Amino acid sequence: MQDYLFDAHLDLGWNALQWDRDLTQSAMTIRAQEAGLPGRGQNTVALPQMRTGRVALCIGTLMGRNTGIPVAGVDFRSPQQANGIARGQLAYYHALAATGEIRLIRNHVDLNLHLEGIPAEGATTVGLVIGMESADAILHPDDLQQWWDDGLRIIGPAHYGTGRYAGGTGVEDGLTAAGLVLLRAMEDTGMILDLTHLSDAAFWQALEQFDGTVIASHSNCRSLVPHQRQLDDRQIKAIAECGGVVGIAFDAWMLVPGFVKRHSSNTDVSLAHVVDHIDHICQLTGTHQFVGIGSDLDGGFGREQSPADLNTIADLQKLGPLLQQRGYDEAAIHAILHRNWIQILKKAWL
Repeated sequence: MQDYLFDAHLDLGWNALQWDRDLTQSAMTIRAQEAGLPGRGQNTVALPQMRTGRVALCIGTLMGRNTGIPVAGVDFRSPQQANGIARGQLAYYHALAATGEIRLIRNHVDLNLHLEGIPAEGATTVGLVIGMESADAILHPDDLQQWWDDGLRIIGPAHYGTGRYAGGTGVEDGLTAAGLVLLRAMEDTGMILDLTHLSDAAFWQALEQFDGTVIASHSNCRSLVPHQRQLDDRQIKAIAECGGVVGIAFDAWMLVPGFVKRHSSNTDVSLAHVVDHIDHICQLTGTHQFVGIGSDLDGGFGREQSPADLNTIADLQKLGPLLQQRGYDEAAIHAILHRNWIQILKKAWL
């Protein structure tokens, strides 16, 4: 019997609006529509494949950066533009929910109702928790209550570069003055803090300053793939000590050392490498309670930069047997594939 899954990081809104993908269509249909377009036609994620692959829960992101270094479709020249992009992605999730394509999960009641409705086997409705990757779109921390009312539950203050609230991947800047105010506002509203992408300096500042639930939605192990984007062992232990969970990402360059984007082949990258990172965290912390899946599939890449034995997101189902082969029992596999993330939400929403 196939287990159901919780994927803690999917850029669904960004793919739908900035990449113009109709995610209600199958992944194969989207590939056909994008055939011949540079860098396209390699997608792995669509709602039909999520349902048949029993990805019953996910964190769907809002993402619009404002670092001062514009990148088309990702990084915008002003906070107002980033805000408009994120608001559009938020509206997209609400539109999907209004038409029955997903169920928005905002609280204990929503979560429990959704869990009760997951069938023992077969296709399942996708429940979606809204998260934000880069807080640059938040014009002012005072706006956080409105974001909460509109469904936002998780915030990662930074992405790549130095944002308005914190230093992210590729830099060593810490939290800005506004970032410290943002953390206070997040505590007040009950937001979960996502430590993913924070610079090392910002990571430790945030852990020291924030008194709430923390996660790393899509972060791999630096000891296996040396790079600032990954978490070192000390950071992983600190998240575990806070009761947080680390989601393992599927981007090939984060799974194996030496993979170069747009140059390396993914032939030798497999889902077994995902399990390597899961196992490292389990061995490091002495338990399976602090790790899960945060695939980041189609997060600016497709099949060409995913594990070679993954065709669509439905292939997340291959993880259960792979974990079993490594000696993980049924309870541990359930925890890694969904229960750890569910416990985090329940803890945050007490």
